Amino acid sequence: MPTNAENGNDKFISQGTISLGVQELESFATFCNLDDLYLGVISHQFQSFDDKIISVKPSNTKEDYSASFHILRKHKRKCPKLDENKAIVSSQNSIIPTLSTEAIIELAAENFIQSASKSSKELSVLNHPYSSSTLSHSKDVQLIVNLLSCAEKVDKEQYDRAVKLLDECYKMSSPIGSTIQRLAFYFIEALYEKVGRVTPKGVCLDPLEAIIWPNIPLLALHKGHPLPQITKFAGIQTILDHVVEARKIHVIDLEIRSGIQYTILFQALVDRSKHPVEHLRITALGTKSKETMEETGKRLMSFAESLKISFSFDVLMVADVLDLKESLFKVVPGETVAVYTAYALMGLGGKADRLEHIMRVIKDLNPCVMIIAEIEANCSSPSFIGRFVESLFFYGAIFDSFADCMKNDETNRREVEATCLGSSIKNVLAAEGDERKIRHMSIRVWRAFLARFGIVEIELSMSCVDQAYMVLQGFPCGRSCTVDMNGKCLIIAWKGTPLSSLSAWKFK
Repeated sequence: MPTNAENGNDKFISQGTISLGVQELESFATFCNLDDLYLGVISHQFQSFDDKIISVKPSNTKEDYSASFHILRKHKRKCPKLDENKAIVSSQNSIIPTLSTEAIIELAAENFIQSASKSSKELSVLNHPYSSSTLSHSKDVQLIVNLLSCAEKVDKEQYDRAVKLLDECYKMSSPIGSTIQRLAFYFIEALYEKVGRVTPKGVCLDPLEAIIWPNIPLLALHKGHPLPQITKFAGIQTILDHVVEARKIHVIDLEIRSGIQYTILFQALVDRSKHPVEHLRITALGTKSKETMEETGKRLMSFAESLKISFSFDVLMVADVLDLKESLFKVVPGETVAVYTAYALMGLGGKADRLEHIMRVIKDLNPCVMIIAEIEANCSSPSFIGRFVESLFFYGAIFDSFADCMKNDETNRREVEATCLGSSIKNVLAAEGDERKIRHMSIRVWRAFLARFGIVEIELSMSCVDQAYMVLQGFPCGRSCTVDMNGKCLIIAWKGTPLSSLSAWKFK
């Protein structure tokens, strides 16, 4: 796709700035936490999202065995048919069919559905018609079949049978095995905790246990995976699109984490030839971790000084989101306000009233734009089995992308999977009610919710889309990662499975 980088567009992040920005991300990473990578890690600043945001008809009736997995059929229908003629030759000159993680889950889902329709016995023997599959693939398919059976038994509160199957699944899984074995390992951990919550002898682990990330995995993921950089560069580009003539800019960040994305903003503002910025202010909102945010501010101040940018950083702490008021942001005359929220809304508010309150406060601030980046998945169903199946496909794509993008860095990949993804899966599946802090929801759900407050989705500029494509071109795994539009929203996907969305909004 052609870009505007050479057309003298004053609001566009140039290719050179992208290269500089990547270097800045690396140098700036000395104080970053890996939760900044936005891959479903538990939010520490806000409580969880209330189920009533999604309109779901309540039901106390347990579905029958096969109906519980109607969602498996939905995934099967939307997945393209496998081409068994496509194969690669191994070092032993044997023909090995190339099966992605999603394809293996699809095979397991089909086998599970077929088995469920024939018998309700334990699924311990693999019976599927794919004769070309290797023994390794067969074991992976069998593992997912058994995992689905475990989930079904947990859903039916058949905990003794579930634990027996979990014990068998655990033997087949490994945090250092194949992609499927690693994926299954963390789902098995989540199911063990789920059973522990509802059985007398079970142990309930704290889903909000603090996670302190080493810097090396952060840097490795930034270098190897396109998702973090696409959301940062495209998100900052969208802010620039709406502050072209602004002399005083005030960015409000709902969960700043490391603030690494603002190094890109600094550099772009320095490169701006027209309408030089007199002052840039960032306000970081939070309910805890004040010292961490203050440290982020100090680092950003130092970086801004090196570029000779007039910059100030404010930390706005509230005991509860409901305590938030417009006056606390101290917007001064002449400031152009923009709101940036990257993967904060999925953990915002144990009850819907908190999210509603903060949207009303933001509306009163009258920002020129609100940028929202969120995980693009439907893992927030009140139904455990629906949540499980959706999570299996979504996290399957995440694990598959990690295996590809970080194939030459197993040590850091394992660290990211164990800490970031493992804790996320455990919270999504094992926690209920207010204890569930992670609510992955699709852009369709966010659109319906935000419309209630007169918040209108607006078009992303071609500059923003160009940014996403330019970043993607710098990654060798770019053929598997795609950037597309869903209406006015940017969707980042892996082999056809949506991972994240980026959208822009204005208040009526």
